[in-house]
Amino acid sequence: MTLLVAFARFWWGFVVGDDWLSAAGVAVAIGATAALAAERVAAWWLLPLAVLLVLYLSLRRAVAADRSTLRSR
Repeated sequence: MTLLVAFARFWWGFVVGDDWLSAAGVAVAIGATAALAAERVAAWWLLPLAVLLVLYLSLRRAVAADRSTLRSR
């Protein structure tokens, strides 16, 4: 059982890591792409666009947090 728990913790840390919002955003993008593909809509463009958006938002949050840390010094 401990091997199973260690395996689950590894994957949780690998996929989610420090930023659960980015992981959730990518999961939603994968789901939306799958839903569009199930409706026979060309959905190849959605996932790259969503990943770029998630990356932009993640970097924006990180820069804002860094700026607030620098101001408080």
